[in-house]
Amino acid sequence: MATTQEVDVVVIGGGSTGENAADYAHRGGLEVVLVESGLVGGECSYYACMPSKALLRPGQAVAAARRVDGAAQAVTGTLDPAAVLRRRTTFTHGWDDSSQVEWADGAGLELVRGAGRVAGERQVTITLPDGGERVLRARHGVVIATGSEPATPPVEGLGTTRHWTTRDATSAREVPGRLIVLGAGVAGSELSQAYARLGAQVVLLARSRVLGAFPEPVAELVGSGLADAGVDVRSGVSAVAVDRPDGPDGEVRVELDDGTTLAADELLVAAGRRPRTAGLGLTTLGVGDGEALEVDDSGRVLAVAGGWLYAAGDVTGRAPLTHQGKYAGRVVGDALAARAAGHLPGPAEPWSRYAATADHVAVPQVVFTDPQVAQVGLRADEARGRGRPVRVVHQDLGEIAGASLLADDYAGWAELVLDDERDVVLGATFVGQGVSELLHAATIAVVGEVPLARLWHAVPAYPTTSEVWLRLLETDRAR
Repeated sequence: MATTQEVDVVVIGGGSTGENAADYAHRGGLEVVLVESGLVGGECSYYACMPSKALLRPGQAVAAARRVDGAAQAVTGTLDPAAVLRRRTTFTHGWDDSSQVEWADGAGLELVRGAGRVAGERQVTITLPDGGERVLRARHGVVIATGSEPATPPVEGLGTTRHWTTRDATSAREVPGRLIVLGAGVAGSELSQAYARLGAQVVLLARSRVLGAFPEPVAELVGSGLADAGVDVRSGVSAVAVDRPDGPDGEVRVELDDGTTLAADELLVAAGRRPRTAGLGLTTLGVGDGEALEVDDSGRVLAVAGGWLYAAGDVTGRAPLTHQGKYAGRVVGDALAARAAGHLPGPAEPWSRYAATADHVAVPQVVFTDPQVAQVGLRADEARGRGRPVRVVHQDLGEIAGASLLADDYAGWAELVLDDERDVVLGATFVGQGVSELLHAATIAVVGEVPLARLWHAVPAYPTTSEVWLRLLETDRAR
């Protein structure tokens, strides 16, 4: 039998969230073991954020040039798919995690390759690559940072028919001639546009509409951008059956609920994700496989007594975005170190380094389609649902001088959700070329609860797209 080794903290999951939790706990003076069965660095580095944006960027650069008279005449060729894929692969380091392993070693973390599972209170059993086991007991805490995995919608034949997940799409070695994308959320919309600009014939299936979680003007502008890129957007339809009648390498056929059937070389299923909690031994603690781990703001799992089990990132279901996972990981690492030293005897105070308070009110998100979407904070309906009296102001971004310099006939839209009693910004949404660079100012305004009277004195430089802030404030003042 494997002997049990005692350490201060065990982190299961070596993606960006787990890396941050481990690093910050170690900075706080704790001995940390980081457990990972796959690539150290996780989904974002190798299969999500970085490679997907690398696939999108070349097409966006060409499209941006074509929107400026004088520059448009210089764009005479088409994208080189092989070159785009080569450049994409440089961002994943060829799916080699050596540099991340080197970082972990330099940060003072012990990395154990294997699959970790909770085997009792403060105890983790690791199945090693050679089939052996190693058992660790954590003096201060175990952190679950295993992320999420693709959800499979209930479509007949999908479970037995070879199809792409987002991992396959971002790591593909060639561009398919025809591609069907099931799911018009963030990943589906981004990858549809990337592959259309790389030369694939793409059909995007939206059960309701493109980017259904965002305001209607966002969906309209992004839908137009997808169509301009050559994506055939089918709204209000769902897949009911999938098969490859000629075998796993033959064409895929997708039957829709409107009675039509589509055929393609590949099918990408981008129908959302779910917490990766199955197989972690959590059922022994009363947590169901596949369920999100509900945590307090310091990351402690509420269903487990004793305060020793923590979780951060997608696995909690709170704010499934890489940057929010890193944020939660930093909070967890700091909270573990503080509690180990006796500096955090009770619940963490909101907005302290030990509480992920932003998860509730200021989660920033960018959709890297063309046009981009940038959103932070509460939507109007969310704010009203929380009993907040709100007012909303809008602005056509095409009327902003800085935007008109970026592109001829610039198409964009902006919205601020304002607290009608406290006169602070609760949320902001922007859609248009390059709007991701507007987002952090909005995030600071929401987190800082900056009064509108003070925002009047944050003068935007002219001529930049940031002048939209002045126009939005003027519209609100004119009411």
